[in-house]
Amino acid sequence: MERPQEEERVCDVLVIGSGAGGLATAITARKHGLSVIVIEKEPVYGGTTAFSGGVLWIPGNRHGKTNNPADTREAARRYMKAETGNWFDEGAVDAFLDAGPSMLDWFEKETAVRFVPTLYPDYHPTVDGGVDVGRSVLAAPFDTSALGDDLKRLRPPLSTITFMGMMFNSSNADIKHFFNATKSLTSFAYVLKRLAAHAGEVARYGRGVQVTSGNALAARLAKSCFDLGIPILTETPALHLVKKDGRVTGAEIGGKQPRLITARRGVVLACGGYAHDLARRAGVYQHLKAGTAGHYSPVPDGNTGDGIRLGEEVGGAFDAEFPQPAAWMPVSRVPGQGIFPHLLDRYKPGMIAVLSNGRRFTNESESYHDVGAAMVAAGEASAWLICDHRTIRKYGLGHAKPAPMPLTPWLRSGYLKKGRTLADLARTCGIDVGGLEATVADFNRGARQGRDEQFHRGETSFNRYLADPDNKPNACVAPVELGPFYAVKMEMGDLGTFDGLKTTIPGEVLDRQGAVIPGLFAVGNDRASIMGGNYPGAGITLGPAMTFGWITGRYLAGIAFEKTKGENAA
Repeated sequence: MERPQEEERVCDVLVIGSGAGGLATAITARKHGLSVIVIEKEPVYGGTTAFSGGVLWIPGNRHGKTNNPADTREAARRYMKAETGNWFDEGAVDAFLDAGPSMLDWFEKETAVRFVPTLYPDYHPTVDGGVDVGRSVLAAPFDTSALGDDLKRLRPPLSTITFMGMMFNSSNADIKHFFNATKSLTSFAYVLKRLAAHAGEVARYGRGVQVTSGNALAARLAKSCFDLGIPILTETPALHLVKKDGRVTGAEIGGKQPRLITARRGVVLACGGYAHDLARRAGVYQHLKAGTAGHYSPVPDGNTGDGIRLGEEVGGAFDAEFPQPAAWMPVSRVPGQGIFPHLLDRYKPGMIAVLSNGRRFTNESESYHDVGAAMVAAGEASAWLICDHRTIRKYGLGHAKPAPMPLTPWLRSGYLKKGRTLADLARTCGIDVGGLEATVADFNRGARQGRDEQFHRGETSFNRYLADPDNKPNACVAPVELGPFYAVKMEMGDLGTFDGLKTTIPGEVLDRQGAVIPGLFAVGNDRASIMGGNYPGAGITLGPAMTFGWITGRYLAGIAFEKTKGENAA
């Protein structure tokens, strides 16, 4: 709960932003004896974390070791070195690998945060040091009624990835039951029970309270804050940082009660990056600079680069230097409902993505970031995801749901395009007719034997992970041949930005000369990513965000960050 104004003016640590990085820092600092205030400019807390998949990439975590003994620290380091290339930061990577498993154990022991193992492979498991399972963990489901009156301030999940407000994990058995509801009495009964329970929650609380994924992680972190007496002050923007004698000592706060908050130990920037800073991204994103496409990010609208701006105002160094400045996500615009991220459909057999010339341009079953990068490299930064009638009724397409849900609403709104033949579909979408017909013919020749002869789809464990294991012989590949045919336009979006303020390993913000700005720290997407603009596995944003938040919180409490024998210990 929020505290009276007179208790809010002085603290040891002021955290600006309420996503995973900021809340992890706040909890850690408080557990080590510091007084902490968290401020959030929006009326809801949880940041981008509440919209996310809630997955953390933590090599060597205790949950994953039972799944894959090959997940050693040495292998993870080789993998990160191969993935980050010229951007490999030895000190930061070593700190992450050393501290990550300890951070995970600490939060599970000391707070309401819990995780469960996943079977996610690394996104590039054939690269040196990559593994087929074990490095990613998922926030355990949570009953948010435990938040009491603060439930109403928890950011709801992204509406376009829920079903009537209900949440599912991508690996959850719930999804299979909903897909099979018309084919299995067991699944039908399960779905009815689930719907009834959800309706009861909405009637009592105004929203579903059984949450998963990032909403569960945000809720668990917030519950831990409230349990520790840490206020999360919403509708409370930071206007400017206060700097005295070269040291950042607090911030001027706006909102309903403008005031100065003094922070004795430090101010932590945790505002989520610049995904909706229109001016900054226009000068950084290649497809926007080229004027070839728009950009439609599904992350919260409040991620307008406030932390980076505040840091720069007091001399902090920011450079847009990574080859891929953001975690790309192909999205589609759903009329009247928002942005849909294409997280699952691309992997399914019977779907292909083509450019306006009708040609495929990438392996559709690679990660969202890789597919997005391929869209940018293709020069159009948009593509059409195409399938036939059998495929859409089995898996859905984009926001259009599988049978028994009718397709009419999506067709009527124009979101979903339909053609009796491939030529009809191409003309409707503005795709080259000959190019599409030739592409599908070429693809189908191999697909009938389960092969993707052009891009080798389905040949890695990651390709197959979100596909259909019942589709033989290749879980990712089936022909596109039984009309009518359907298409959804995918455009460029992102899950957050990679470029951020330059910091030391414990998170101290650096100026242009490489000197520490005393009293100022950055975590999460306000801090430059250790991944160098690449996306090597599920949870490479939240894993480092919480790990370095933990390191920063301890550092603020006076626990020195030490380096011995070439390895970093938090």
